[in-house]
Amino acid sequence: MTNSEYNWKNESDKILKRLVPQDEEEFLSKRRARELFDNGILKNIQVGTFEGLKEIHRYLFQECYGSAGEVRKHDIRKGDTMFCRVMYLEDNLKTVSKMPENNFEEIVEKYVEMNIMHPFYEGNGRATRIWLDQMLIKRLGMCVNWQKINRNDYLSAMKRSVVNDLELKFL
Repeated sequence: MTNSEYNWKNESDKILKRLVPQDEEEFLSKRRARELFDNGILKNIQVGTFEGLKEIHRYLFQECYGSAGEVRKHDIRKGDTMFCRVMYLEDNLKTVSKMPENNFEEIVEKYVEMNIMHPFYEGNGRATRIWLDQMLIKRLGMCVNWQKINRNDYLSAMKRSVVNDLELKFL
């Protein structure tokens, strides 16, 4: 199997059903993200829960993946990062959904934990950033301006957030 992002134990188990070319995926998911905000769709999605995140993911990637909004059924890794093992994923997703989100620190901790879960095969980052913004808006009346955050700084901070989320909080 040739896949630079994820490794599956058994190549035949790969269920990432890409419905569009990769270059078209970014355009389609960005269009869908804008619709989520512009059409008020996010008002009907549970904030801070995994059910809400699944709905965001399903909406963003409905034209891109056959598995949009579905929880992955295989262990995955990205580079040297191993995400939550499938055998623990369901219970851990329930636990993360119940984590408090009363202040900035708790919201970022919840976001970091959901990133470690990495519940979908693709599109976790895009979906969880919207999920994070919805918690920040609802609880604190604020939102991240992602255009002002350096992509490489963000990705490095996310990688290190497993051990320490302080860097992520300052971005």
